[in-house]
Amino acid sequence: MLIFALVMFRFNSQKSPLNAVTQWMVLCALLCAKLGYPAQAQPGAAAPKSVAPVATSTVFKVVAPDFKTSPLTGMTRRHWQDAARYLLTGAFSYVRTLDDPLIFPKQPGRSYPHNNNDAGQVRTAKFEGLCRTLFIAMPLLKEDPSLTINGIKIGDYYRHQIGQLLDPASPTYIRLRPKEEGQSQTLVEFGGLAVSLFAAPEILWDPLSKAQKDALAATMLSYGDGPTVPSNWRFFNIFVLSFFKSRGYAINEPLLDEYLKLCLEAYRGAGWYSDNGAYDYYSMWAFQVYGTLWSQFYGQKYSPQYAQQFTAHLTDARDNYPYMFSRNGEMIMWGRSMSYRFGSVAPFPLMGLNPAPGTNFGWLRRISSGAMLQFLQNPAMMQDQVPTLGFYGPYEPVVQAYNCRGSVYWMGKAFLGLLVPANSPFWTATENEGPWAKELKPGTVANRFQPGSNILLTDYPNSGAAEIRARCNTRVAGQADPYRANENYNRLSYNSAFPWQADGPNGEVAMNYVFQDKAQKWHALNLYTFRRFENDVYYRDAVPEADSTLRLRLADIPLPNGILRVDQVTGGPAGTPLRLGHYALPAGQGPVRRQTRKVKGYTVHLLDNGTYQLALVPLRGWESVQVYDTKGLHPASAESAVINASGTLAAPSARPALYATLLLWKKSGTTWTDAELLPVTKLAYPGPTTSVQVQFADGSKRSVDFK
Repeated sequence: MLIFALVMFRFNSQKSPLNAVTQWMVLCALLCAKLGYPAQAQPGAAAPKSVAPVATSTVFKVVAPDFKTSPLTGMTRRHWQDAARYLLTGAFSYVRTLDDPLIFPKQPGRSYPHNNNDAGQVRTAKFEGLCRTLFIAMPLLKEDPSLTINGIKIGDYYRHQIGQLLDPASPTYIRLRPKEEGQSQTLVEFGGLAVSLFAAPEILWDPLSKAQKDALAATMLSYGDGPTVPSNWRFFNIFVLSFFKSRGYAINEPLLDEYLKLCLEAYRGAGWYSDNGAYDYYSMWAFQVYGTLWSQFYGQKYSPQYAQQFTAHLTDARDNYPYMFSRNGEMIMWGRSMSYRFGSVAPFPLMGLNPAPGTNFGWLRRISSGAMLQFLQNPAMMQDQVPTLGFYGPYEPVVQAYNCRGSVYWMGKAFLGLLVPANSPFWTATENEGPWAKELKPGTVANRFQPGSNILLTDYPNSGAAEIRARCNTRVAGQADPYRANENYNRLSYNSAFPWQADGPNGEVAMNYVFQDKAQKWHALNLYTFRRFENDVYYRDAVPEADSTLRLRLADIPLPNGILRVDQVTGGPAGTPLRLGHYALPAGQGPVRRQTRKVKGYTVHLLDNGTYQLALVPLRGWESVQVYDTKGLHPASAESAVINASGTLAAPSARPALYATLLLWKKSGTTWTDAELLPVTKLAYPGPTTSVQVQFADGSKRSVDFK
């Protein structure tokens, strides 16, 4: 049979020379397996179908904090390593032998695998668990090759599992990609594996046998030299192709060059990349991270002209992206894949690989450690010793169909920062608050507009919160999983202090407009068009997808304690109900307290959950204001409350209807003053123009011009 196989492989390679190397590699690997060539680690007993986890602590604890180096969080490089081991200990609580896959309990809902009998989905879920936990394990293994967790030698485990990917008899075997097969999650995970192979070849690549290396090259290149998605996915192909070229294998070099150019062409300035038309954390935990690591591992030697550009783009991010985090380092809940959480900080430590002059590394580490602790010290994040699919605890509205439970370990990209040497200024600089300490002064608001992406970042020194306004212009219709059109992207703004709340079935809405159709169904705005940012006013147009005749012209004016909204509405059937929602407040130790006050003729509605207070002041256009108690809609609490202003569309008139609203907030513990609740003293909408003149209590004026 072996001789027959050799003849057939030789015959096929003559017919298809492009596949000849691949075919010989696979055959050699199979021959070696038959002849008894071992993997680097020996497997243990066969794994049971379901392995009960070993119990671990549910909340990460900072042991022996170093408040000299890190006076704000106590977290140093050593504590980052502790955090990495904490997450790995939970993951490896499901592993008893080297054969046990890293697959975790499915969370109910839309995540996959949808059916445990679907061998393909189960295999892919195992592959995600393997490659994504390796982001966490690999940096630890580089410094401690003998790392052992729960009795498992971690290096042996990953080498053995890589060997299992190549064994047709293994349940985790990955076949060569058939020519007719399109892109798949397998490409994503092979891209991640290539990052780890690049970073720690002495742990993951060098110990493999020649046959294993050739078989791995054949399999990974069959995906890397293949179709992809026109997005950050191109980097998965780039890493596979680049790694194997660096190891002497023949690759499709024109394709590598094409994908590199396309990734660079997606750059829009200020650190932001367009990810197939969207802006979100993929600019940072994908484009910026991959571009930086690719430059470090490969580009500086083989393609320095591209490496220089990626490096410059990371420096651009340094000057903008840190302002997207709160004073305490909390990240904003915004965009898809929120279950990846503090993977958002991954670019910050990588800035320490090639330190640029003027970089405040103490601030960057303060943000990074703060964001990490935001989640690792939240008791809701871990269930079954594994992070949940959600923001804090399980939260179905942020789960995408491409998520399995192991997907969460994308957050492990933050630990790629441990590849940065211990003597880097990222680790040695004294932790500090950056501009929050002096530059961002109480009683002010700071806007940072990002040309190219049209993103507006706003920092609020009074509350220490950060906020973002960004693109959303995606339709729900025709989308199997319309995550780029729903609450992940379609809110008027997103704030670090107030994670977004899902829309309720009865029109309850947070930080968006909703309109009710004739069938009594509510529709949120999701089709926005940016107009301009001028004189600290952020202008957009918007329509609800369900009724394009109904048009809004939006003007956001950030204030020291919140937002002044000045919006015009035209079109739509007369009598159509509409609502505008404030941010939502989760219940704290008790229910959210509510109150109303009269301030100079305006009825102000107030909420207080013991941490934050919210206030909504209807200045013009609204008929009533309601507070809705909601259940199961908020990511941080089973119960929450939100203030909604309500109105009804009037018959068409010569000028658009005007809706003006103050959406305010402050920390709990102090009473609102009248001056805080009514920073606007006059709002004029004189005919026949459509401009609005605003006068503030501090004497300043603002003209809102809807051009």
